[in-house]
Amino acid sequence: MEDVDRIIHEPARLTIMALLSGAEEADFIFLMRETGLTKGNLSSHLGKLEDAAYIEIEKKFRGKIPLTVLRITPKGRTALRSYRKQMNSLLREL
Repeated sequence: MEDVDRIIHEPARLTIMALLSGAEEADFIFLMRETGLTKGNLSSHLGKLEDAAYIEIEKKFRGKIPLTVLRITPKGRTALRSYRKQMNSLLREL
């Protein structure tokens, strides 16, 4: 269990990674709505995922409206796949 990726293992970050793995990209409001996290809490979790290079965060404008777009990186996909394999293995051992 000590080898489990603690960045992904946290439930909110696991939810974010799962949502992003199923989409080319997602915006901040979508993730906030789907995860049920507050703006501040979501921002904090996204920062940790970005620091680990598991996601990319792009800030841009749609017209005059700010838009934050998020994408899972290849490193993030690999980490999520590895995490899933570790969890499946642990569950089989129970």
